[in-house]
Amino acid sequence: MSSASPLSASGGTTESINKTVFPILFTISFTHLLNDMMQSVIPAVYPLIKDHFSLTFTEIGLITLTFQLTASLLQPFVGYYTDRKPRPMSLVLGMAFTFTGLVLFSFAGTFALLLLAVGLVGVGSSVFHPESSRVAHMASGGRKGLAQSIFQVGGNAGSAIGPLLAALIVMPYGMQGVTWVSLAAVVGMILLWQVGKWYANHLYLKQSKTGSHQHQPAHHFPRSQVIWAVAILLVLIFSKYFYLASMTSYFTFFLIDKFGVTAQQSQLYLFAFLAAVAVGTIIGGPIGDRFGRKYVIWLSILGAAPFTLLLPYANLFWTVVLAVIIGVIIASAFSAILVYATDLVPGKVGTIAGLFFGFAFGLGGLGSAILGNLADHTSIAFVFKVCAFLPLLGVVTGLLPNVEAKKVRRE
Repeated sequence: MSSASPLSASGGTTESINKTVFPILFTISFTHLLNDMMQSVIPAVYPLIKDHFSLTFTEIGLITLTFQLTASLLQPFVGYYTDRKPRPMSLVLGMAFTFTGLVLFSFAGTFALLLLAVGLVGVGSSVFHPESSRVAHMASGGRKGLAQSIFQVGGNAGSAIGPLLAALIVMPYGMQGVTWVSLAAVVGMILLWQVGKWYANHLYLKQSKTGSHQHQPAHHFPRSQVIWAVAILLVLIFSKYFYLASMTSYFTFFLIDKFGVTAQQSQLYLFAFLAAVAVGTIIGGPIGDRFGRKYVIWLSILGAAPFTLLLPYANLFWTVVLAVIIGVIIASAFSAILVYATDLVPGKVGTIAGLFFGFAFGLGGLGSAILGNLADHTSIAFVFKVCAFLPLLGVVTGLLPNVEAKKVRRE
């Protein structure tokens, strides 16, 4: 890119610290799209690799668990480290890990190599998410819910596109079709190099006190109350991501088993659900900025319960309709949860982002492994009946302190 590009033009003035920098937000959102699109191809091709390697549902769950653990365990440490010592170009390194893992995945000849490949993709995710979330926070100009939603919707859109790529490229051409998907990482590295330069310049301006009046609000909640609130948020993350694990890893199998659709048709229905998740994500942040994040969290988790309880008993048409409704409702929570947590613990954006992204990914992997094992011993239909009750845990949202109210009182 030339020096006249929107990215470079966004980073050289005091105004860029105090205003919402949309070119950076849209760029980091697009790279989030590329990152999560590549990652979502892996679960989308589970029916293909299950047949190719003669895997059990438990082994399918272990693939997801390997990816999610390498992503989740490293993320809090990456976030904590970069809170203390920011590394603007680490975003490029994270995308390089993803590229390497996908290429290895496309040529893997054994189950062990599959696990190594998805592990490398997980490492890339563990570097990308805390740092890119910090970039979104830096570029927010105070509109943190909107910024986080723009960032998050890129990831959700990428997750939705992944199954389409699997249906159009991987399914017809086999595992080596994943190699073509991995080329998106090269585009991502080029864009993230530019974002890294803006990030470095932004840090320089902050260190020179140019934008020092933009400080984090101090809420001064007692330590015990902060710990309690974070614990409640993690329970809500558990509810959301255990349910999402059932959908992302096993919804295609559920549709094939119950309605006899083809593997390729099931990818299109999974796309409909994941596209709805993307829509819900962009809605949640701005509503939280305007009306309060606690209300968004409450509605997003608990509000999905009536629809999740109906889904296992519906016909094909209503199953897809309910999946879309669930996707819109349940997806609006994460941006609100993450911004609520950064308001609760100000000045620790990387640590909080790493903790919550890591916990979410870890629960997704653990949920996939547990649910896969449960499916082997019972049925896919039984798994969806059990998971339908998870959103009822949203009732614990009422125990959260009202961060926005305290902020207003102090101001």
